[in-house]
Amino acid sequence: MNRKAVLNVLFALIGFTGVFMLLPAAWAWHFADGDLPAFLQAAAICVGIGTPGYLLTRGEYALTSRDGFAIVTLGWASMALFACLPFLLSGAIPTFTDAFFETMSGLTTTGATIFGDSTRMPHLPNGIESLPHGILMWRAFIQWIGGIGIIMFSVAILPFMGMGGTSLLKAEMPGPTVDRIQPRIQQTAKTLVFTYLIFSGAEAILLRIGGESWFSSLTHTFTTMASGGFSINNDSISSMGAYNQYLIILFMLFAGINFTLHGKFILGGRNLYKGNRELYFFLGIITVFTLLLFIDTSRNNYGWGEYSFRTALFMATSIITTTGYATVDYETWSPFAQMLLLALFFVGGSAGSTGGGIKVIRILILVKYIRSEMRKLVHPHGVIPVRIGNEALHENIIRNTIGFLLFYLALFLVVTILLTFMNLDILSALSASAAALGNVGPGFGSVGPTNNYAHLQDSAKWLLSFAMLLGRLEIFTVMVLFSRTFWK
Repeated sequence: MNRKAVLNVLFALIGFTGVFMLLPAAWAWHFADGDLPAFLQAAAICVGIGTPGYLLTRGEYALTSRDGFAIVTLGWASMALFACLPFLLSGAIPTFTDAFFETMSGLTTTGATIFGDSTRMPHLPNGIESLPHGILMWRAFIQWIGGIGIIMFSVAILPFMGMGGTSLLKAEMPGPTVDRIQPRIQQTAKTLVFTYLIFSGAEAILLRIGGESWFSSLTHTFTTMASGGFSINNDSISSMGAYNQYLIILFMLFAGINFTLHGKFILGGRNLYKGNRELYFFLGIITVFTLLLFIDTSRNNYGWGEYSFRTALFMATSIITTTGYATVDYETWSPFAQMLLLALFFVGGSAGSTGGGIKVIRILILVKYIRSEMRKLVHPHGVIPVRIGNEALHENIIRNTIGFLLFYLALFLVVTILLTFMNLDILSALSASAAALGNVGPGFGSVGPTNNYAHLQDSAKWLLSFAMLLGRLEIFTVMVLFSRTFWK
C-alpha cells in the first residue's frame, strides 16, 4: 500500500470538509443563532490541517486496489472525525461519542440520531427543533455529501477495485462489462454529480412550491436524495401536507434507483429503465408491500381511504430505500405490519443508488439461484444457468452474492448479541443492528420512530457507528483492512 498516496487523498478530504462548512456557516450568519463561530473555527481547523498535509504529500501516484480500500474506509472515518467538530464546538452535542455517532450516521446516510430526548439533553428542550439553523443545515448537508459519495463509490470506484460491486453492476446493466456511463472516470464523475444536482434542485424547488420555506426545502432535499432521513422536525415528515409527502415519496424512489439509469436518460436520452430487471423487481416489492400495508392499516388503524394508502406507500418506500423518514409511529401498527417493515430493513435500494441495505439486485440473484437449484432437483443432469433477463450470470457473481449475504447476516447476529450484552432488550437490539447495517435509521422498541439512540451506552454507539460504516461501504471494503493478507 502506498501510504503517501493514501495520506494525500485523506488530507484533501479533510480540507474539503472544512470548505463544505461554509454553506451552513452562511445560514448560521443569516439566522444569527450563535453557532457561526463554531463553523468558522471548525473550518479553520480542517483547512489548516488538510491543506498543508495535502501539499506535503502531493505527487504522481498510481493507485492500486489496496490503496482504494484504504482510501474509501479511512476517508469516511476521517471525514466523520472532522465533520463532528461543529457539533462539539457549538455545544449542540456535549460529548465526542455522541457527536461522532451523529456525524457517522449522517455521512453514511443512516439517519439514526441522538437528538430528541430533552431529559438527556436539557439544553435542547424542544429536541431537534431547538438546534441552531446552521447545525440543522450541517446535519442535513453531511447526508447529502455522503449520498453523492456512495454513488461515486459504488458506480465509479468499485469497478477499479475488482470487488463484488463490479459483479453487481455487470448483473444489472446491459452488456458483458461494467457500463460506467462514459469511457473516462472523470466524465463518469461529472455525469453522476450533475444528475444528483439536477434531482436535488428539482426537489428543492417543488418543495418550496408546496409551501415549505427555502431552509426546510433544502434540508429535506439533502436528506431525501441521500436516502438519509434526518429531518429538522421532531415529527419527521408527518406535519407536511399530502402534496409534499407524495413529492418526497417520488424523490425517495429516484434516490433508490441506480443513478446510471438516471444519467443515461437525463444527459444521453437513452431509456435504460425499460427492461431493467432490478428496477422492475424493486418497484414490484414496493407495490406488494404497499398493498399489504394498506390493507392491514385500513382494517386496523385508519380506515379505507387516501390517507391509509399514502401512509402505506410512504413507509414502504422510506424503509426499502433506507431513507428512514416517518409519517406515523409504525409501532402502533399490528404485528403483521411491523414484520413487513422489518423485512424491508434487509432489502435496501438498487446498486448504484444512495440507498443502503443488502441491495435489491442481490435479493433478485438469490431468488433466481434458489429457483435454479430447485429445478436442478427435478433435472439433476440439466444445465440450468442463473439468468437476469437474457444474460446468464457468471458463477463468480453468484458466489460473491451468497458470500456477501452470509457475511451480512453473520454480522447482524454478532452486532445484535453484543448489543444485548450491553443491556439492550432483544427487540431494540435486533432492530438497531438491522437499522445500522442497512443504513435505515429508526428501528423498533427503544430506538423506534418516536425514540432515539441517546440512551445507549457509549460502547453501543461506537459499535453501531462501525456497523453503519460496514453497511454503507459494502462490508468487505472495510473488513479487508483487518485481514493479514492486506498488510503483507
